[in-house]
Amino acid sequence: MKAVGHQQPLPIEDERSLLDCDVPKPEPGPRDIRVAIKAVSVNPIDTKVRKRATPPAGEYKILGYDAAGIVDTVGSEVTLFQPGDEVFYAGSLVRQGTNAEFHVVDERIVGRKPRTLSFAEAAALPLTSITAWELMFDRMGIAQGKADNRTLLIIGGAGGVGSIMIQLARKLTGLTVIATASRPETIEWCLDLGAHHVVDHSQPMKEQIEKLNLPPVAWMASLTATDQHFKAMADILAPQGVIGLIDDPPPLDITLIKFKAGSLRWESMFTRSTFQTPDMVAQHHLLNRVADMIDAGEIKTTLDKVFGKITASNLRAAHATIESGKSIGKIVLEGW
Repeated sequence: MKAVGHQQPLPIEDERSLLDCDVPKPEPGPRDIRVAIKAVSVNPIDTKVRKRATPPAGEYKILGYDAAGIVDTVGSEVTLFQPGDEVFYAGSLVRQGTNAEFHVVDERIVGRKPRTLSFAEAAALPLTSITAWELMFDRMGIAQGKADNRTLLIIGGAGGVGSIMIQLARKLTGLTVIATASRPETIEWCLDLGAHHVVDHSQPMKEQIEKLNLPPVAWMASLTATDQHFKAMADILAPQGVIGLIDDPPPLDITLIKFKAGSLRWESMFTRSTFQTPDMVAQHHLLNRVADMIDAGEIKTTLDKVFGKITASNLRAAHATIESGKSIGKIVLEGW
């Protein structure tokens, strides 16, 4: 089958950083489904793994996590899907990736594709939807429902996770949502997705937020550049508030939130699949809930651009855009 892989960590400008290749079609295990891949999206994790992973000599590491496609065949113990089903999912760190014509994935981390979306539109959603959902509701402990009317600050609101988090927070909670963005196009993007307010993270944030005269900022989702903003976040955080983060900052001075009895929570959406946790099927249910919300018109895809077919050159362009830090929403590649 066709695939795009890499054989050594290289800068994305190097044509050898991602290569078109032919690899054997994978066979599903008992709880696996094999999916004919129709579209994939690119996330920061793709670029991070490309920079550090070195497969055995002569072998390819296939990258890619987000995917949408059609179930081709199923393992002997599969109960959630059957051949012909349209699905979307975010894969696993410990298996080969989705940048291939066929991909094998555990059924428990797969959801049904939203019926109202194309494969490209659906491929933009899984990893960021899982990350945003788990960060807010599983890690930070935000309650669904309208009872909590405090404030959620989303740092990096126009990125992939921020774009879906804004929508989920508006639809499923009563929180006032502040997103951060620093360019006219990203400010507009956040407002269009439903943020009540947008502040500029390249300027002092506390002063901007104080001028809004809002309820206390009890919740903060730090999605990028946590080390740059942590001092300001600690200053803004309400007493007994919670900061959730997903990026990879250098060591932080967490004593800055000690006297506020603040909490720091990590989210990694690959934890359940990597460690095969007993609640792994939660991601199946979560993705189905997201699909239902999409089909009901309650939230929308965060797809921004389609970079063409799934080829090494197009994936290099997508990785370069992600690494520039200037992307908005999600980048998708579709078809072979």
